[in-house]
Amino acid sequence: MEFFGCDAEPLREDEELILYRGHSKEVTAPSVLLLTTVSSRPGLETLKKLQHEYSFRNDLDTSWAVRPMSLSQYNERSVLVFEDRGGEPLNQPVDGSMEMKVFLRLAISIADAVGQLYQRHIIHKDLKTSNLLVASESGRAWLTGFGIASRLPRERQPTITFIRGAYVKQIFRKDRGCYRRLGGDGPGYREALRQRRD
Repeated sequence: MEFFGCDAEPLREDEELILYRGHSKEVTAPSVLLLTTVSSRPGLETLKKLQHEYSFRNDLDTSWAVRPMSLSQYNERSVLVFEDRGGEPLNQPVDGSMEMKVFLRLAISIADAVGQLYQRHIIHKDLKTSNLLVASESGRAWLTGFGIASRLPRERQPTITFIRGAYVKQIFRKDRGCYRRLGGDGPGYREALRQRRD
């Protein structure tokens, strides 16, 4: 697939949207992420999600989120273009088990990213493994998928610490694959968490 003169490789796809990583044919140009509709005739709600995600561009920081740069048209399709900080969707299959150290570094990075989000009074509403890009080597994580996110008035802000823990727990419970990457929910996993708390 090609967008704006970039060779695009798919990273994730659902019923409405598909995320690509676009590599420019110019060696010096950085790669970008491209989010577009699966259908050539998307519904109004799908287009609203792209516009809504773009509306958060000034609220997001590239140290913890995938930030939109532009909302464009290409071959009669809406395309949301993002800065690419690297990483792969967390729901991608991994060969073998993930090392405990890598797993815990990613969990901490995800918790920090969620904390940053809440400090900006934003509720994600669709936090799941396919909306997290992670780089196992560096332990970095970036949130994406802000198509149904909302801004929360200051007076209704919940406690950040509670939210971080609750969301990370929810993410890993939803996707049992995260547990499987650790070799299951066995004694090694519980022991590593116990040591982390101490």
